[in-house]
Amino acid sequence: MPESALLAGALLCSFIGLGWLALAMEVHWQQVRPTQAPAPATARLLRTLGALALAASLALCLAADHPSMAALVWVMSLAVAAISLALLLAWRPRWVGWLVGPR
Repeated sequence: MPESALLAGALLCSFIGLGWLALAMEVHWQQVRPTQAPAPATARLLRTLGALALAASLALCLAADHPSMAALVWVMSLAVAAISLALLLAWRPRWVGWLVGPR
C-alpha cells in the first residue's frame, strides 16, 4: 500500500478517535446532540473506540515509516486532528454527529 494512503488513513483515524473521545464528554455530546448526557455505557464505549482508533493511527504510521519518524508523524497527525476537530466543534458541532450514528 502506498505510504500516502497509510498516512491519510492515520490522519483519519486520529480525527475519528479524538472525535469519539470528545463525544464521551458531556459538554461535547450536548453540542452535537442537544439531549441528556450520554449513558455511562455509551461514554465508556466511545472512550474505548477512541483509544482503539488512536492505536490504529499509530499502527498505520508505523507501517508507513521507521519508528522514530512514525512517532513524529503520529504526534503531528494528532495535533492536526485535534485542531481540526476543535474548529469543527466550534463552527458546526452537529457535523460531528456522524461519529455516533443516526439519532
